[in-house]
Amino acid sequence: MSSGAPRGQGQTIRLSRGASLSDFADKINANPGSLVQEMFNLGEMVTATQSCSDETLLLLGEHLGFDVQIVSPEDEDRELLAQFNIDLDAEVDSDRLVSRPPVVTVMGHVDHGKTKLLDAIRKANVVAGEAGGITQHIGAYQVQVEHDGSERAITFIDTPGHEAFTAMRARGAQVTDIVILVVAADDGVMPQTIEALNHAKAAEVPIVVAVNKVDKPEANPDKVRQQLTEYGLVAEEYGGDTMFVNVAAKPGIGIEELLEAVLLTADASLELTAAVDGPAQGVAIEAHLDKGRGAVATVLVQKGTLRAGDSIVAGGAYGRVRAMLDENFKPVSEAGPSRPVQVLGLTAVPSAGDTFLAAEEDRTVRQIAEQRQARRRAASFANSRTRATLENFMDQIKEGQKTSLTLILKGDVSGSVEALEDALFKLDIPEEIQLKILDRGVGAITESNVMLASASDAIIVGFNVRAQGKAIEALAEREGVEIRYYTVIYQALEEIEAALKGLLKPEYEEVELGTAEVREVFRSSKIGNIAGCVVRSGLMRRNAKARLVRDGVVVAENITVSSLKRFKDDATEVREGFECGLTLSNYNNIQVGDTILTFEMREKPRV
Repeated sequence: MSSGAPRGQGQTIRLSRGASLSDFADKINANPGSLVQEMFNLGEMVTATQSCSDETLLLLGEHLGFDVQIVSPEDEDRELLAQFNIDLDAEVDSDRLVSRPPVVTVMGHVDHGKTKLLDAIRKANVVAGEAGGITQHIGAYQVQVEHDGSERAITFIDTPGHEAFTAMRARGAQVTDIVILVVAADDGVMPQTIEALNHAKAAEVPIVVAVNKVDKPEANPDKVRQQLTEYGLVAEEYGGDTMFVNVAAKPGIGIEELLEAVLLTADASLELTAAVDGPAQGVAIEAHLDKGRGAVATVLVQKGTLRAGDSIVAGGAYGRVRAMLDENFKPVSEAGPSRPVQVLGLTAVPSAGDTFLAAEEDRTVRQIAEQRQARRRAASFANSRTRATLENFMDQIKEGQKTSLTLILKGDVSGSVEALEDALFKLDIPEEIQLKILDRGVGAITESNVMLASASDAIIVGFNVRAQGKAIEALAEREGVEIRYYTVIYQALEEIEAALKGLLKPEYEEVELGTAEVREVFRSSKIGNIAGCVVRSGLMRRNAKARLVRDGVVVAENITVSSLKRFKDDATEVREGFECGLTLSNYNNIQVGDTILTFEMREKPRV
């Protein structure tokens, strides 16, 4: 054992995700080289500056007697912000709190009418702009409602309905106050209805059920109420505390009653307050790259007031707010709590779900963003790198056993890219196939994407985006890089899964063709022993693989039916009940009473 590394006696070491051996060495005042040697002794080859997985750090800590704690991204972010005297969880004095509008998320099964319902509420057509009528993005809108003689605002978040967007839908539930669960009266409770319900329950938010499509002749709203009681949602009319509202989005039936139910639920169950003074904090709900305007992020302000000209940081993106637009793309000068706005002026595209905050100085937001980027990069390296052990090092050099498909993902908005990546890693693919996501980004496919794909044998997947001009497509063709374009996530998942299964070496299974009993053996000086047989089952086929069985024991393997005759005529195959004469390649010791089994190897279809 190496003596270069110090030993701890249960001393606690806090390390960030993706830390290197150099970071570990700094914490324990050791030489990084000694830790490299220790890892070598443990059977792993790790360089001093390489990002290590959590398992590697914990293994080394245990070996050296240190209690290693991996700091969660959330805790790390709090510690980072604390350096700049920013506390996201600081309590606000009650005299600074004002009431704010409820944030409502619309959830439910695909094609149950969520977006149509929002259309009816906003009197705008969003469905027409979505591929296949499926919402692929998160949108946020604020509407004004007349309630008890006063104007009240409600913020709506439209989350995608397809199951591949679980990650995005879960995020919708994290920022929401109330969930509207849309269930079609003609279809009832479906798998994604339950999935959406579970997300809402996990977020511990009140639920209002909108029973949609009640205008259809086959609609059965009572059945929906009955089905949902099994999942703990009991309608008020059945003695429960969940408000159910019958609606029909297309003709606009029940929309006012639904909005009324939302406001009543908000007033009865929630105390919705926030501070309007002070720097803005909130969540980036969606973001995309606009050709003319650069990075555009839809943010939901949760406390404070966001103003044009503020310096903000969202995840690893930062910048000064050049302009703010509402859901109708009209400029707004400031946005208070529960107000969704589009923000222009960020240097990069934040990920959907990133927290954003405003700070007084440009320098502060830049430093926070840069440190977050470095941390994410280290964590992603640690997760993507497969650990090289001494045992598998030579195997990895050969790389014959594992086949990998490397992808570069580009999409129009960060939420779609993230959801596609999430769905790809959930594909049911065999262990011997590796799926690697080399890079992901928002915006058109660029020259650097093509060159990276060329250098690493990757395929570029464009989701709702195209290559940046004909020159890039020509470059991809020259470099032999394949670019696949998709607009609906189902298709992308199906084709990539098929491609992954196509990378597998074919699997074969043995299929029995037939059996024949040897009745007579004829000796020939020219061709050896000829077996006179009767076919007992199936068929005998010329050139088929065969086995010779004597008294229930296989006496000859890997032999072939080299010739097959029916009387004096050559035959391709002889069926059950007929007699034939045959010879076996490389085997002459045939006896009366032997059984010849013929079989073929067929490729097994991958399921």
